[in-house]
Amino acid sequence: MQNTIAVMNTKGGVGKSTIVMALAETLSALHDKSVLVIDSDTQASVSSMFMTTTSLHKLQTDGLTIVDFLVATVLNAEEADWRKFVVSNVGDVDDARSIYVMPSDMQLTLFEREVSKEALHGRLRGAIRALLADVRSMFDIVLIDCPPGLSILTESWLREADWHISPMKPDYVSSCGLEVLRRFKALNPEMGFATNLGVVINMKDEFSAMDNEYHRWLMENGDNRCFSRAVPRVTALQHAAQFQQLERSFQAKYPGDAGGSVKELAVEMLNRLEASRAAALASGAALPVAQHGVSS
Repeated sequence: MQNTIAVMNTKGGVGKSTIVMALAETLSALHDKSVLVIDSDTQASVSSMFMTTTSLHKLQTDGLTIVDFLVATVLNAEEADWRKFVVSNVGDVDDARSIYVMPSDMQLTLFEREVSKEALHGRLRGAIRALLADVRSMFDIVLIDCPPGLSILTESWLREADWHISPMKPDYVSSCGLEVLRRFKALNPEMGFATNLGVVINMKDEFSAMDNEYHRWLMENGDNRCFSRAVPRVTALQHAAQFQQLERSFQAKYPGDAGGSVKELAVEMLNRLEASRAAALASGAALPVAQHGVSS
């Protein structure tokens, strides 16, 4: 099953981590999906959205983050059970209890420096490939929160994941980030790359003529595969990103336009995944998946 999705844009500040959180909680609460969120961003933003700062700090101190998994498997060439680094029962939505998180740590930056220094890019990609091969069969959906830019770790996710989604603001700079990703994807096609699942227009001001113009322009480019519903810039989504120790319902966390937009986004994402599977089965072709070549 092709269900691993890298969520990224080379431009930061586009609300990527909030989209990952909202999709995970919507898929769990409203569609009864088991969702694994892999936090590959050094800022650990999405990790902090799913748990208290104290809980996250303890995981980091105890060596139970994605950094520790990658250090073991890549730098030390040891076997490590990824399940040890996955946290269950996360989030503050009482009807979204099927979300699991592999948390991050700022030490991820130092790990990437060591990988580059020791020329372990191939081993890194092999570890990512093996991890995704395992989690595909364990979860309904896997969302990978990638940092902005094109680090060696982000490249590994993009080349090994089945799909990629690009959240972006409807503005010029975010559009440039999307173009950088498109050009990067065209390089070294023999190394494989995730299939574009679509562009999510995020943080849109419905009353801004400029936002509406960029939204229209992005929608007109069929290569973007823009999702139909833009996610508005609303206070509710800003508050949603702040973890609350007292649980709340999905409706309470995502009211009004915020809830409507993430619900439609999740439904369209599931429909696109299902349509791709159905088309592949009907044609007898292989399902879309990155060609997992090995970079040296």
